[in-house]
Amino acid sequence: MYARVEVPPPLLRLACLQGGVVTREQVFAHGVSRAVLDRLVDSGSWQRISRGLFSTVNAPPTWEALAWGGTLLGGPRSRLGPESSAYLYGLQKQAPLPIDILVPAARPVRVEGPWRFVRENPSIRSGRSRDDPPRLTAECTVLDLAASRPVDQVVGLVTDAVRLRLTTTDRLRAALDDRARHRHRQLLAGLLSDVAEGVDSRLELLYLRSVERPHGLPRGRRQGSRAGLPYRRDVEYPEFGLLVELDGKAGHEGSGRFRDMDRDNRHALLSELTLRYGYYDVSSRPCLVAAQVYRALAGRGYAEAFIRCARCSAVPDGYLWAA
Repeated sequence: MYARVEVPPPLLRLACLQGGVVTREQVFAHGVSRAVLDRLVDSGSWQRISRGLFSTVNAPPTWEALAWGGTLLGGPRSRLGPESSAYLYGLQKQAPLPIDILVPAARPVRVEGPWRFVRENPSIRSGRSRDDPPRLTAECTVLDLAASRPVDQVVGLVTDAVRLRLTTTDRLRAALDDRARHRHRQLLAGLLSDVAEGVDSRLELLYLRSVERPHGLPRGRRQGSRAGLPYRRDVEYPEFGLLVELDGKAGHEGSGRFRDMDRDNRHALLSELTLRYGYYDVSSRPCLVAAQVYRALAGRGYAEAFIRCARCSAVPDGYLWAA
């Protein structure tokens, strides 16, 4: 039986800061010999995760521990790539495997394990990293993912990042300007302008672009608040006492329906009219939604004319203006 092996406290503190993992070089730098390291592994006190990487916890390594391990194996200036960074920021629900690790272009890494090491071109993105384990900034994460995703996912990615307060439209715009090329540059430029107005979901963006703008409706105030109400309202036309609530499927079923009812009742007591629409309404019949919003505005003093968009020509007047 092996005698108990004492691990230097500074090494244990370092491991604690690194998700419970350490490299062989860090172990030796703290005065632990190769024989002692082998004894720790053979006794089951430590686990060998990969060549040159060890877990100081006697349990299967967590995803976060593996993420730390990948950046340690990658060496100085290594950091998590866009998929793994997005997961840690809460922009992606599923923990990615393999874990993407960006490493300096001059330092290729060939280590087997649950990692995908990608040599990073320093001219593409900012070299600044954030947090522990080191990862891309939120701006670089959003722009990198946007370059590889379809349009509908780009919209959700940007609105989520701003809504979660991971970044701002100004910071994203500055990061985009710093890049010589981007697949969705025009899309992002327009999207950032709309998000700066308060749009914080794909459904709100669709309402702005398919309902409000093409039909000449007044510009609503987005995500506004009112004293005494503990929530934000999707689109307000405060001059006319009209609210438009846009309900995605999630959160508006079961108890969510009673929450919506309570909000509508509160608005009614404040002499505010609430119109409520779902994704189907806004995406499949935006002209009808626009006509209803216009009628509500006109009934409360709005005097401008309704503008028929190109899509309205396919909608019979009787249907568009039906009660």
